[in-house]
Amino acid sequence: MTKPPRSSFCTLCIFVLLAALACTASAQQPAVPAAEPPAPSPAVPAEPAPLSGTFFSRLTQAYHQDWFGPASTAPAPPRRGQPSPLDSSPFPESDWCYGSSPVIGEPDTTTYPLMSAINGAASRSKIYGWIAPSVNGSTSSHSNAPASYDVYANRLELNQAVLFAERLPDTVQTSHLDWGYHLTALYGTDYRFTTGKGYLSSQLLDHNHQYGFDPLLEYLDLYLPHLGQGMNIRVGRFASIPGIEAPLAPGNYAFSHSLVYGVSPTTDTGILATLKLTDHWLLQLGLTGGHDVALWTSDAKPSATACVSYTTSSVNDNLYACANGINDGKYAYNNLQQYDLTWYHKFSKSIHIATEAWYMYQREVPALGGPIQPQTNTNAAHCLPGQIHCTAPEYAVDNYLQKELSPHNFVSFRTDFLNDKKGQRTGYATRYSENTILWTHWIGSTIQFRPELRFEHAWDAQPYDNGKHPSQFTAAADLIYHF
Repeated sequence: MTKPPRSSFCTLCIFVLLAALACTASAQQPAVPAAEPPAPSPAVPAEPAPLSGTFFSRLTQAYHQDWFGPASTAPAPPRRGQPSPLDSSPFPESDWCYGSSPVIGEPDTTTYPLMSAINGAASRSKIYGWIAPSVNGSTSSHSNAPASYDVYANRLELNQAVLFAERLPDTVQTSHLDWGYHLTALYGTDYRFTTGKGYLSSQLLDHNHQYGFDPLLEYLDLYLPHLGQGMNIRVGRFASIPGIEAPLAPGNYAFSHSLVYGVSPTTDTGILATLKLTDHWLLQLGLTGGHDVALWTSDAKPSATACVSYTTSSVNDNLYACANGINDGKYAYNNLQQYDLTWYHKFSKSIHIATEAWYMYQREVPALGGPIQPQTNTNAAHCLPGQIHCTAPEYAVDNYLQKELSPHNFVSFRTDFLNDKKGQRTGYATRYSENTILWTHWIGSTIQFRPELRFEHAWDAQPYDNGKHPSQFTAAADLIYHF
């Protein structure tokens, strides 16, 4: 019998270990304290005991407090602007998202065990991250593509091992300039969906490695408090801004990504200004080198990005419209001209939706079977007979419906439609639909478990399992272990 790959065996060990820790943490309950004399009124919540001992002892205590300690009753730190519409946890974010900027007016409250063990989480510079293995069972035998981020069928993999180093600018205060920085190191199978040409891209474009490393995000932030209600200027490589989903696992409702996101740009390199005009209006303007390319590559070209966000007085609705990466539109590596609209709506304290629609295209894309070869890791277009290149458009829409069950649980249902009219994004000129039902469960603030069931169908071709089937069903789950 063929031995499993060493990488799969190692990932299996990690997944089993983390699952065991998760089950242990979820099952164990805090001990009931011995009876004490009644406390004076009003009662003062007990503070967590200070961490002590060696580094590893402090780290263990930090996890124990997170999993088994009482829920914090401390008041939320002050923020500037409208109240947050959502609870986080269980949702990935508490505010309606706009891309590649800190939420202006929101305090930095991120604290994880690693920094607690290093210095009691006393510094504004932080080092933290997560490991996120996953497993899936699929009706396909070889590949789940064009599904993304769980592309390897019937496998257990390490999708992401991520390390952050960051300092967020203080955007609550309005008295002085402030600054921040961010560095991301990502290793895992997901690197193939985040790699930008020119950023260590040979491991994918030349060698097609299963596992790889991507320095995914590297940028500086400068916060200017006296322009409007605050402006943040970001310079470097940052996430391409529109939409509901994000490349890093904890920032998403689901483990797998929608087809809408799977074919969209991932990162841009350049400069982006985010200006909060009022509590309702926000503007973003940027200049980048195009999508998923380093500035020093021949594919880079000056590209404009402009977005506007509007939030209602009730905070129950938000509209976020973007023109992203706009230039001459001629074929280059991922030179997508994207026009995106996202709508968030909260029905009640526990139910909300997130809906996104976009239109994208490239011009002069090489024709399938023609004399011009497409670039590595890109697809040719299904042009009309006799054409050597053509314009390749695509449009898509998806919707997430969320129901909060408790502070540690929510369920979601995703519907998704993509029309890859010339096949340039997926390799097949067809319409796709996809439906996913999922559950997210938190243990403390450091473990996420996200199982899901997903069915997708192509209406005009057979793209699944390397061109063998028109449909695919997957059952999958990931486990995110924060440190």
